[in-house]
Amino acid sequence: MNDDTRVPSRVFRRAEEDAQSARHAGGGTPQTEDPSYRLAFQDLDFLLREDLRPVRFQLELLKPTLLLDEAGIDSLFVMYGSARIPEPSKAESLLELADTPESRRVAERLVEKSKYYDVARELARLASGFPRDVNGKRHFVVCSGGGPSIMEAANRGAVDVGCDTVGLNIVLPHEQAPNPYVTPHLSFQFHYFALRKMHFLLRARAVAVFPGGFGTFDESFELLTLIQTGKIEPIPVIFYGKEFWNRVVNFEALCEEGVISPRDLHLFHFCETAEEGWEIVRNFWRKRGEPELP
Repeated sequence: MNDDTRVPSRVFRRAEEDAQSARHAGGGTPQTEDPSYRLAFQDLDFLLREDLRPVRFQLELLKPTLLLDEAGIDSLFVMYGSARIPEPSKAESLLELADTPESRRVAERLVEKSKYYDVARELARLASGFPRDVNGKRHFVVCSGGGPSIMEAANRGAVDVGCDTVGLNIVLPHEQAPNPYVTPHLSFQFHYFALRKMHFLLRARAVAVFPGGFGTFDESFELLTLIQTGKIEPIPVIFYGKEFWNRVVNFEALCEEGVISPRDLHLFHFCETAEEGWEIVRNFWRKRGEPELP
């Protein structure tokens, strides 16, 4: 009598095994050559149909979730900011290319803001030094939009101290490749802006917002709205460049017009240095007791 009573963990073949069989099945008949015969999950034309959009939403939500879980990443330090602000060492080339008074004024402003490249890089270094918790999970892993400029600086700062870093890229009409500092197995590409923004915030436990344009506005003001309306618990939100933000957004006027409450101005902090920003994050979570901060 066989005393081995172990029960197999599965009795169905794995999907990849059936997929492999399907690729070699057929025989070149009209039936097997027709697209209708393809396995649904191998049929790209089928997956890209308009009525499959809900499925694509689900897949775009699920893939990064699974891979971040498998990487042991429990929380992120998200950094938003412009794709157009140059690294300081390259800033002067903008002035050299400016050929009109107007373009020179714009270039001068971009050069002035190039200091935030170094600030974002240093802030990423500080956040990346946070230790794993008792379960081996990683916290405050630096995450950016995966592109150039401020996003590159964030990922680069994590790499400076030998840490992994996340990039959430987006398919655009013009090519946008991930910057070289994103950890390859943590580099994700999205079709839907909505799903990308969701992944920014699902694990965010701190957000730094550097000067930026429409994309930065979209991401940061959606975050403030979610906190304001109680859809998510408060987290530290840091706006870098008080002069810039007060010039492009009149926060006080929003209060005076009655469209936001004065207490809404306390949903975020202004600061200028990496050390100041990291201290805001540490103090915020110390008061709440989790995650435990040194």
